[in-house]
Amino acid sequence: MLIDEKIFIAGHRGMVGSAIVRNLHKRGYNNLILKTSSELDLRNQMAVEGFFAEHQPNYVFLSAAKVGGIVANNTYRGEFIYENLMIQNNVIHYAYKYGVKKLLFLGSSCIYPKMCPQPIKEEYLLSGYLEATNEPYAIAKIAGLKMCESYRKQYGVEMISAMPTNLYGPNDNYDLNNSHVLPALIRKFHDAKTKNLDSVEIWGTGSPKREFLHVDDLADACVFLMENYSEEQHVNVGTGVDVSIKELAEMVKELVGFKGQLLFNIDKPDGTPRKLLDVSKIHKLGWQHRLDLKEGIQSVLAELEKTGWNFDRK
Repeated sequence: MLIDEKIFIAGHRGMVGSAIVRNLHKRGYNNLILKTSSELDLRNQMAVEGFFAEHQPNYVFLSAAKVGGIVANNTYRGEFIYENLMIQNNVIHYAYKYGVKKLLFLGSSCIYPKMCPQPIKEEYLLSGYLEATNEPYAIAKIAGLKMCESYRKQYGVEMISAMPTNLYGPNDNYDLNNSHVLPALIRKFHDAKTKNLDSVEIWGTGSPKREFLHVDDLADACVFLMENYSEEQHVNVGTGVDVSIKELAEMVKELVGFKGQLLFNIDKPDGTPRKLLDVSKIHKLGWQHRLDLKEGIQSVLAELEKTGWNFDRK
């Protein structure tokens, strides 16, 4: 990417999009096109076509999406499949139609089958059944990935896809009804410490294993792939290291400074037993993550402390 070319970051106010903006600014890219959802509704086909016709971006990072944890995915199933399909269909199609040089589509590790062999290789996609609780979201993301592949094959347009593991970091969602496990744990432990509670409830058995990547590392990987990768197959982005939910809870408990007990609510769903990505492909390309999990959580807690523990900011 040339320094003066126009770069559109779809979803720049979200956790991933804002991290991509920070990374690009650090690298000296300042000709960024940024639109809030009120300025440009990516679900609206006419609005998206009008945007591409007017602004003619050279590069697109498609990080806009409707996202959430187990409860949100399972409760708002129709919204998750509809909104994500509309967003990606519009952006991908009009990026092609108006001559974008290259587009990077962001998916999620939940696209892989529930009982996938571990670690999960890129070629395991569509080799088995999906996890039921997030199936609508996963199907939408698979469709986006396949749309990029199909447009590449038919029209010769450069479209690539990155599949990140579980993310955390600045601008995360701490709403206990809709958040992912790590921000939910941070909020639960901080609230329990503040209120001098004796215990904190952890959903499920604590046995599922998850891999966590700081969003600034993901942003770095996205820019790296945009500048260095141009193949049809999507690329996993992660750390290659996972922890059990119990181990994660104990780590967050220690870092927050909560002294009480952990109570595991086995009536709540565990979700997929394990989701560890095989990241050998991106390692061979020359990229690796920088922040380990403990260091990353410490940085998140430091940022939250600066805001006075304002969990409602987004």
